[in-house]
Amino acid sequence: MSILTGIRVVDLATYIAGPAAATIMSDFGAEVIKVERPVTGDPYRYLSQVPGMPVSEEQYCWLLDSRNKKSLGLDLSHSESGEVIEKLVKWCDVLITNFLPARIARFRLAHEDLSPWNERMIYAQVTGYGETGEEAAKPGYDSTAYWARSGLMGMMYNGGADPSLSVAGFGDHPTAVALFAAIMMALYQRRQTGKGMKVSTSLLANGAWSNSCQIQAAFAGAEWGEKRNRANPNNPLVNHYVTRDGRRLLLTLLEPERDWQRLCRALGWEDRLNEERFRTPAARRENARALVALMDAEIACKSLDEWSRIFQDHDIIWALVPSIQDVTRDRQMDAAGVFQDFEDAPFRTVLSPIQLDGVAKRSPRLAPGVGEHSIEVLQATGFTDDRIAALRKSGVVYAPASS
Repeated sequence: MSILTGIRVVDLATYIAGPAAATIMSDFGAEVIKVERPVTGDPYRYLSQVPGMPVSEEQYCWLLDSRNKKSLGLDLSHSESGEVIEKLVKWCDVLITNFLPARIARFRLAHEDLSPWNERMIYAQVTGYGETGEEAAKPGYDSTAYWARSGLMGMMYNGGADPSLSVAGFGDHPTAVALFAAIMMALYQRRQTGKGMKVSTSLLANGAWSNSCQIQAAFAGAEWGEKRNRANPNNPLVNHYVTRDGRRLLLTLLEPERDWQRLCRALGWEDRLNEERFRTPAARRENARALVALMDAEIACKSLDEWSRIFQDHDIIWALVPSIQDVTRDRQMDAAGVFQDFEDAPFRTVLSPIQLDGVAKRSPRLAPGVGEHSIEVLQATGFTDDRIAALRKSGVVYAPASS
């Protein structure tokens, strides 16, 4: 039992942002039915095979965002699929979709189409570019609508370098948290009114929210200086450096007067505390190249473990810049409940980033095969065995031969 045990969710979405919101709900006990196209399933199953992605025999993206779910193979283009959708809508508390407007209209999946069957249902929609405006019908991935369009891509690179591409799911997973929050607010309101409602968010809005400090600066008429690089940064106290044992660490010192003194003491630079070329933030910016060179040489003299102890003693805010392999071995993430073992696989997964005191998350189970639970789901929503057999025979419902 967990806090969402008894809540029923229909995941009628593809790829990441919408389905990942359902994954968060599953972590807290919700029953989630993943509706996907027959035979091939959600195309997200195959994202790990796209050139440039890390190579593995496992469908690791699918494992992450479809854990704990049950798969129903359903051909929405079939004339009889509406019967199944009606049963699912009447059965569920929450329906999640990210379908484009044309597809929603084609399959009659809009909120106004479905809500008459279940006025308590929460209809949760995630879009690329919002629901209004001339681009509302435009498709978008997180790389386009979240990363590029929000201005993040155009800002997050060093001088002299090209903008970088985002990593898979970079904007989808934060957007999923926003959709989850909207769903939970709607469930709370349902307790007061007895009625469901439509909630939504977009990749575009979440990208703008992530980049909102910079966007607000632009609204306020701020001016940006030239792009600079690590060797000549705007602030050497917010920069990364390499230790003697080849580990990279990031300093983030945001209180100039106090932090400069602490850093000098940590580096053994008491004689530089009042050195004119480094004494003020403006001076350090003007002489950044020289200061970074000195800090590079100093930090290269000691190992990461040595600097870890020194920085702790001097209250220096810093972090390791680890490899992904290092991240999987991060003891603090493990202790903080970020990772958990799959019940039925010899590896771990990343849990959703929400903790409730005294509320346990479900132990994760492997993501389903296409249509693995089709018969079980149809039985639970009221279909007879004869009708299930007819739906399978006609091709509207897919279940593997072993089902």
